Amino acid sequence: MPDYIAPRRDMNFVLNEVLNIEETYSGFEYYQDKVSAELFNQYLDVAADFCQNEILPLNAVGDRQGCTLKDGIVTTPDGFKAAYNKYVELGFPSLTAREEFGGQGLPNLLRTAIQEMTTACNWAWGMYPSLSHGAMRTINHHGTEQQKQIYLPKLISGQWTGTMCLTEAQAGSDLGQVRTKAVPNEDGSYAISGEKIFISAGDHDLAENIVHIVLARLPNAPEGTRGISLFIVPKFNVDAEGNKADRNNVVCSSLEHKMGIHGNATCVLNFDAARGYLIGPEHKGLLCMFTFMNAARLSTATQGLAISEASYQGALSYAKDRLALRALGGAKFPEKAADPIIVHPAVRSMLLTQKAFAEGGRILTYLIAHWVDVAGVTQDTAEKKKIEDLLALLTPIAKAFLTEMGVECSKHGMQVFGGHGYISEHGMEQLARDMRIACLYEGTTEIQAIDLLGRKILKSEGVLLNNFTDMIEHFIAKHQNQTGIQSLLNKLSELLTEWKNLTDFIAKKAKTNPDETGAASVDYLYFSGYVTLAYVWAKAAQVAQSQITAGSTDEFYQAKLATAQFYYSKLLNRTKTHAANILEGGEVVFRLDPEAFKFD
Repeated sequence: MPDYIAPRRDMNFVLNEVLNIEETYSGFEYYQDKVSAELFNQYLDVAADFCQNEILPLNAVGDRQGCTLKDGIVTTPDGFKAAYNKYVELGFPSLTAREEFGGQGLPNLLRTAIQEMTTACNWAWGMYPSLSHGAMRTINHHGTEQQKQIYLPKLISGQWTGTMCLTEAQAGSDLGQVRTKAVPNEDGSYAISGEKIFISAGDHDLAENIVHIVLARLPNAPEGTRGISLFIVPKFNVDAEGNKADRNNVVCSSLEHKMGIHGNATCVLNFDAARGYLIGPEHKGLLCMFTFMNAARLSTATQGLAISEASYQGALSYAKDRLALRALGGAKFPEKAADPIIVHPAVRSMLLTQKAFAEGGRILTYLIAHWVDVAGVTQDTAEKKKIEDLLALLTPIAKAFLTEMGVECSKHGMQVFGGHGYISEHGMEQLARDMRIACLYEGTTEIQAIDLLGRKILKSEGVLLNNFTDMIEHFIAKHQNQTGIQSLLNKLSELLTEWKNLTDFIAKKAKTNPDETGAASVDYLYFSGYVTLAYVWAKAAQVAQSQITAGSTDEFYQAKLATAQFYYSKLLNRTKTHAANILEGGEVVFRLDPEAFKFD
């Protein structure tokens, strides 16, 4: 594993200069007297120390050892349990939970920043506590008061952890095919029977109990997604006071053998009339589960950011030290046997690409996390609706785009190392292996693309898109006369117009041929992702330029501007390909009959 240093300078830039957390959170009664730059710094410094010294050394250990299943007991890699106990002692599980159940009531934004560090240092380990937050949110939003009192305190303390149990062998992206059954018991509970696969952190030895959030069907439920309900199914049954009781009939029957994240137990879980409890209304389980799923998708976007940063740090360190060949314009370090490879344009381009996606991704994920916080506490109905619409639009973009860019960044990281990148001792290939899952779980890139274009854009008749572009246009108008960033804002304005035109083009074609939506969706998502990141990079450039204009000589701001210019000059050109593919239409995609794909 490459050495990792938490990018605290850039984190503070996003938190304090781009988002201005002290001012923005102080406007909400819930967060008054809770949020300050100093408080965030304290927590993030402690988290950085924990991540760098406790879980980073365990990353390669977890990758080599993986998890084991013996006699029905799942054991995590050496050191994982001790690290989790330390994490709990430091109070991290309770940071963002409501105070009435033992939480600290701090913003979700803080947890997102900490998750970035845990993932960058040890993705597999970080998944265990991360999934618990989705379970907490689901129970807090949809559970009864009794369910909250029983389950939330121990989830919040970290004494228990949580999981999300959706996928079955025949039901992954298409949850309408879920077959797990829920039969009512006389005492008001339900007997849950079925098999769930690909359950991350589905069983382990870190916590004394695991709270499974499970999709299942009641008897005589309607077909498809309209007939799915949601249940709480603990690993160990829980009494009325919230104490762990006897073992429930849910067991891990096998562990998946995976490409990456070996240190996380990805389980096949068998439910054999396991005792469960309905959460939310009957047949509305998928709607309730979206609380968990959306949290998980935003968490996955953070994983893309984290690996982009980790791979960048590893590649940058190597590029400064590795000597190979001379610079094309002549020796830069004639006293050395050769120049460091960072002088070569191809290497610099890969590093700048990593830097642009990592730092841009940080702004985007932190901005979304901030909006989640605001949506949860604002008393302004119009503001809440506006933010929820923004989150609906940006969730599939962030999840899919930042994970795909994470894959690209991890590829560049290996490439900078050359042959050494393929060797396990440097840890770069592990980052690439771990990263690949993020484009698959919590809804594949292609599913996110359909969600974005079909459900969010076309179904809203462009309203969700216009809400976002109006906000960007307001930003452009406000800063259009600022010296140093005018070219960026002009380019951004042009892209907004093109984004709307492409949307109209697809909408018209889809009216006569619905397949056009699917044919255009992936290119549309990528186009949307590049423009969205262009917006947050424009925000970063505006802040940096303001500091320079005010007289700052901090090289950090010059570097920020240079990276923004690289993104606009080199990476935004990719939108041209995606736009061309959209305008070509989908007819050629369907020209070949399925039987003609291959001839034997």
